[in-house]
Amino acid sequence: MSELKNDRFLRALMRQPVDVTPVWMMRQAGRYLPEYRESRSRAGDFMALCTNPELACEVTLQPLERYPLDAAILFSDILTIPDAMGLGLYFETGEGPRFRKRIDTAADIAALPIPDPEQDLGYVMNAVRTIRSELNGRVPLIGFSGSPWTLATYMVEGGSSKDFRKTKAMLYDQPEAMHQLLDKLADSVTSYLNGQILAGAQAVQIFDTWGGNLSADAYQHFSLAYMRKIVSGLIREHEGRRVPVILFTKNGGLWLESIADAGADALGLDWTMDIGVARSRVGSRVALQGNMDPTVLYAKPVAIRQEVARILKSYGKGNGHVFNLGHGITPEVDPAHAGAFIEAVHELSAIYHDPSAIVV
Repeated sequence: MSELKNDRFLRALMRQPVDVTPVWMMRQAGRYLPEYRESRSRAGDFMALCTNPELACEVTLQPLERYPLDAAILFSDILTIPDAMGLGLYFETGEGPRFRKRIDTAADIAALPIPDPEQDLGYVMNAVRTIRSELNGRVPLIGFSGSPWTLATYMVEGGSSKDFRKTKAMLYDQPEAMHQLLDKLADSVTSYLNGQILAGAQAVQIFDTWGGNLSADAYQHFSLAYMRKIVSGLIREHEGRRVPVILFTKNGGLWLESIADAGADALGLDWTMDIGVARSRVGSRVALQGNMDPTVLYAKPVAIRQEVARILKSYGKGNGHVFNLGHGITPEVDPAHAGAFIEAVHELSAIYHDPSAIVV
């Protein structure tokens, strides 16, 4: 594998000195880019794009051709694991993801297989290998998965949900069954992420999109406990360097300390949490990733720049900050505004770092 030409993203995750704050965007390869829309049109539909390693590589690299981003993230979907378990993932226009089968009983859970990364999700592993080769050391590649709790919500509901009524009913009525499902998903996510690491992912992120919809007690037992299990089972050294792990729980600001103790290298923050307050709460235990409100990108570049400056000032001087949005970039954003955001991070962050501290 090629030597990394830009490793500031990995350095920041390990709380090592960098010259400027690294930046990438969740969902950076997406519908806001006209070139992505063209690729998706050629593919035919979203799943055809995800399952074609060459096209997945093409769209992964598109934002890097436009912007000086500090990381690439694998183009895929969080629901690949339940699809590989046989639930039959499809996407309905205007409705989001749907499953042809859903999980309703303990017998349904017992029948679920744990997918083999190379056999059952080989298209993802091939995409990782293809992207690493095409990147040629330009920037690190991030692999990812949904968290067990987040995956479970889609599997039990049969798709997206506003209130998670079926999932929460199972949690409280059949806690043993829910734990069995989450345990099987934790094993599957561990295997899946390790497969991505072996295929070439240089950092991994666990997206706990719906953990913040749980009560404080339920979050600890039904979401964080299983992310902790995954982290403990991940390959943490590969190709001669550390493979950092990022945990991102949307609306998880109330539980930062316990998330910071879960064993990951970094925590992702949504925009509802002040990053300076978060830093004071977790100290030097973990790096922090985030956390601009994605809708700021609808504003004019001067306002975007002001918000970037505010967040950088809130975090303050020193190591351990990866700049990102607090959630994924939205389809209606002007690509020029995303460019202004990335440029502002690099330009305005240099004063918070000491380049003389970097040891090469």
